[in-house]
Amino acid sequence: MTRTTNGPQDEPPRRSRLLRTTTVAGAVVPLCLAGWLGWQAVADHGRDGTAPARAAEAAAPPSGSPAGSSPGAPPASPSAPLPASADAPNGTPDPTAPGTTAPGSASGAASSTASATALAGRTVLLDPGHNPGNAAHTTEINRQVDIGNARKECDTTGTSTNAGYSEAEFTLDVSRRARAILTARGATVVLVQDGDQSWGPCIDARAKAGTTAHADAAVSVHGDGGPPGGSGFHVIMPAKVVAGKADNAAIVAPSNRLGLLLRDSFRTVTGEPYADYIASQGLDTRSDLGGLNLSTVPKVFIECGNMRNSSDAKRMTDPQWRQQAAQGIADALTTFLTTR
Repeated sequence: MTRTTNGPQDEPPRRSRLLRTTTVAGAVVPLCLAGWLGWQAVADHGRDGTAPARAAEAAAPPSGSPAGSSPGAPPASPSAPLPASADAPNGTPDPTAPGTTAPGSASGAASSTASATALAGRTVLLDPGHNPGNAAHTTEINRQVDIGNARKECDTTGTSTNAGYSEAEFTLDVSRRARAILTARGATVVLVQDGDQSWGPCIDARAKAGTTAHADAAVSVHGDGGPPGGSGFHVIMPAKVVAGKADNAAIVAPSNRLGLLLRDSFRTVTGEPYADYIASQGLDTRSDLGGLNLSTVPKVFIECGNMRNSSDAKRMTDPQWRQQAAQGIADALTTFLTTR
């Protein structure tokens, strides 16, 4: 998301014992033979596919230990790294791998167990901020649109890292990854644009898309263009706006709940700190964003990091980190839609 002086625009002692064979040799042989016969009986029992109860008890983790771990050993990674897509540049993990969690995800163990039907019957709108083609359509995106309490540009080009990785590329990649996770949980996921439009759409059309899709919730994904010395992420929630064509009063409270869940989930999964140059504790409330003013479904924006900051940019250009970002977004939406 590009930035003005007023803020962004809309868009983890063994002891040995010697046996004295001279005194116990006569006892050892029968005992060994008996032990071997007992082991053979257990082995034969296991051949029919039924594990002996004692062996099963030995394999079970101690009470309170994660499955698959042993006392004193670190817990296993919640999932293996994503496979590289054959047609994705730079070995980018395949965002269509269902329900995936990047290695090291703090909430991976919980989120990876989400039921394939947890979100059945639910519809989610994901709004990837900006569009890679906007720069070639300045006339179209500079057109003013009504957001209820003001008029603003239809859209903007967004920001980019110093190396040229654009916000529009970032938001579309993260949104596709989040879609794969949510779809694996049974949700119907609609993207406002999926790289299939030459520019835009305008911010008022992005807001309307939630209504058209009959979405239960919406998240607009962005990367910020803040001061180079600032870092971290923040979530933007709607202020109440009842003016002109805008009336978002009904969605302010549920949007705030979604915003809190998204802030906490995103930080837990990615390890990204709250923004230190804007907002407070990772939360901001605004009345100047058309995508929030005009929305009729619970909706928030997330600025996943500051693309103009070198540390944030390094994370945001890492495919594995982008998978974590998608996981954080998907987990928050799952919690929002399955709890009250």
